[in-house]
Amino acid sequence: MIEGGVKPAVLNFNMKGGNMKIVSLCSSCARCPVVKITDTRVEIGEKGNACVLTKEQWETLKDKILNKEL
Repeated sequence: MIEGGVKPAVLNFNMKGGNMKIVSLCSSCARCPVVKITDTRVEIGEKGNACVLTKEQWETLKDKILNKEL
């Protein structure tokens, strides 16, 4: 759950060469940013305004958030 009790939408895809998970940061519309997770990278944002992280960078960011360093 996200602040306000909104549950994010999660989509899983099996693609040639790997898997992809897409998490919408808002389940009430299609305009909000998404997190796209593949076997090699993570993309956070929206079309034309996205940040691309390697899996290693993603794990570092995730650990810092979970450890309340950010």
